[in-house]
Amino acid sequence: MITQVFLGLLLGSLVLSSTLKDSENMSQPNNQTATSSQGKEIVTLGGGCFWCIEAFLDELEGVEYVESGYSGGWVDNPTYQEVCTGTTGHAEVVQITFDAKVVSLKEILEVFFTMHDPTTLNRQGADVGTQYRSAIFYRSQAQKAIAEQVIREIEKANLWEAPIVTEIVQFKVFYKAEDYHQEYYKLNPGQTYCRIVIAPKIKKFREHFQHKLKRK
Repeated sequence: MITQVFLGLLLGSLVLSSTLKDSENMSQPNNQTATSSQGKEIVTLGGGCFWCIEAFLDELEGVEYVESGYSGGWVDNPTYQEVCTGTTGHAEVVQITFDAKVVSLKEILEVFFTMHDPTTLNRQGADVGTQYRSAIFYRSQAQKAIAEQVIREIEKANLWEAPIVTEIVQFKVFYKAEDYHQEYYKLNPGQTYCRIVIAPKIKKFREHFQHKLKRK
């Protein structure tokens, strides 16, 4: 009888331990360094609504995958609804994993600065709030130096009339957004925001960077 009770308690303890580990894994933020386990480089960018940024970067040759999410805030595991209030400190961002042998970080940033307005503080078009701020979350001093170099070059070329207000901030943590945000434009091209806001930007991107698009 004692042996049966002991076994029952032991099994219950193992089940509880397994459940707790699963729970911890589910809420674990994405905290990678500048290089993934596959040797690819990773960078996190914020440039307004992540649906839009994800849509055009996903078509860039050398970009292996793009994930929409949240970074730069102080609340753990934020939801989309919480981020939209502007009270969590997070920006809507995309985390880009790319093959630096095919496309460099400098090239990605040049596309990034062409495809969003880095001169409007906490705003992209009609999307207003700190969650829509322009930001580069660097994972290494090399990434920071490249970001600063690209901004200097763009300002010298007078690509934008107003000063660039893009934040260059050290990366801390990335929280992947809810599943329905991933590849949103690709899955919902007929949605009103996608048709009115994203589609024209995708057209502009394909025209300006035709030589950098993925081969289909």
